[in-house]
Amino acid sequence: MKLLDERIWSLFQRHWQQTLTYWSVFFSFGLCIAFLGPTILDLRCQTQSTLQQITWVFFSQQFFLLVGSSLGGLFKKTLLSSLSALFSCTLLISLVFAIIPLCHNVVLLSVAMALAGIAMGVIDTIANLQLVKLYQKDSAVFLQALHFFIGLGALVSPLVADPFLSDDNCVLGANWTANSSSDLQHLRSTLAGHGAALHNISQYPLHTEGVIVTTVSYAFWIMALINLPVPAAVLALMYHERLLPCSNNSPRLLNKESLSSSSSTEDGDQEHRNVFSCCHPSKLRGRPATFFILHTLGGAILFITDGIIGSYAGFVYTYAVSPPLLMGHKTAGCLDSVFWASITAGRLASMYLSYRYTPPRLLTFSLVGVIVVQCLLLIFYTSCVFLFIGTCVLGLCISSVFPSMLAFTEDILDYKGCATTVLVTSASTGEMMLQLLVGSVIHSQGSYSFLLCCTIASFIGFCLFVLLLYVQRIHTNHQTDSSKNMDMTEKPNTGGS
Repeated sequence: MKLLDERIWSLFQRHWQQTLTYWSVFFSFGLCIAFLGPTILDLRCQTQSTLQQITWVFFSQQFFLLVGSSLGGLFKKTLLSSLSALFSCTLLISLVFAIIPLCHNVVLLSVAMALAGIAMGVIDTIANLQLVKLYQKDSAVFLQALHFFIGLGALVSPLVADPFLSDDNCVLGANWTANSSSDLQHLRSTLAGHGAALHNISQYPLHTEGVIVTTVSYAFWIMALINLPVPAAVLALMYHERLLPCSNNSPRLLNKESLSSSSSTEDGDQEHRNVFSCCHPSKLRGRPATFFILHTLGGAILFITDGIIGSYAGFVYTYAVSPPLLMGHKTAGCLDSVFWASITAGRLASMYLSYRYTPPRLLTFSLVGVIVVQCLLLIFYTSCVFLFIGTCVLGLCISSVFPSMLAFTEDILDYKGCATTVLVTSASTGEMMLQLLVGSVIHSQGSYSFLLCCTIASFIGFCLFVLLLYVQRIHTNHQTDSSKNMDMTEKPNTGGS
């Protein structure tokens, strides 16, 4: 079976331990990003807070994920600092899972989620940076696999939590009624998409005082144990690279072939630190205008596409149970799982497709597919069956955009820009901001505006991609002309000597 050529396979064999370690830390990322929605109502009971108060933990996680993504490049200076940061962050995620059951105050829970958010952001930036640095022009296949592990973790987390979720109200009050159980199921599904649908939740009378009956603590402790092998894998990689005091020997030097070109890697070490160091005048001097435009356009595209992912996951349930669909709560609750499962499957398939096709082709197919699916969802907006089909196809189409755009942009800039840090930060920002924007529009204009917003955003994203291809051609021509001019100036000097 020759799905990959011998060169790609030999690269993986040479760096298998590093690669598997970076993939595993993204499993931690996915595990942490998906658990909050299904467990939020049990956490409300645990903290004895109102639903409006407990939803602040979503904002805490998303905001500090953005902060962590922005600052993650600070740890990129050396391999030791990168792996130390990954070890600390993955261990911190296990610790957060372990202490969440002990947080009986919503403020303490928000602080715990802020720490988890920072850890997730650092993981997001460093793992992407390290894989790009390791494989460079061959990184597309491995980036697709990296992002597949996010989806895998996001699928495992709700499955672990589900047996421990309360079927009835987990704070027993005096006025508990038979209808409260169905209300709880409806609310749980509404909040499953990153807690985005927070409107009109005051109609559900959930108690804050009474006897707490929830076993969700076991779910968090199980997830803490599931995650523990990840920091152990990072520690094993540090030992393998002789970066620990107990290694006795001096640090191993990475094989120069693994970095393709040592000079470009050194530049990357200095430039890929964080969003703010990218703006240092000494690093911007002499760059053509296309250099900045490419960063901006790449970031804007991922701002939109990751925003669409977050908005769709957050509001598809609300749209399904609202007129004209009026889908049953349990049936509509499956939509979010279908969406994330299709994203995971799409990234698995993209591992092979990214080897067969170039990133621009994959991006063109993906973005056009997103537009077509969104338009069909608008046309068949009264069909429950097509909503499931469209959700599945949308997940498959949009799944490969982030890793493909990251590989494409870094390749255009010859791995000398700040593409990874800028793109990761932009994607995190879009996931947070676009959800807020779409949520406010739905609140004022109705649930149908949810599909309209996502469709408009997908059109804008495709237009920006077309502009990116145009700027890329200008940038490539500029680089070619500069190389020719340098060759012409060197020839007379050589002849004169």
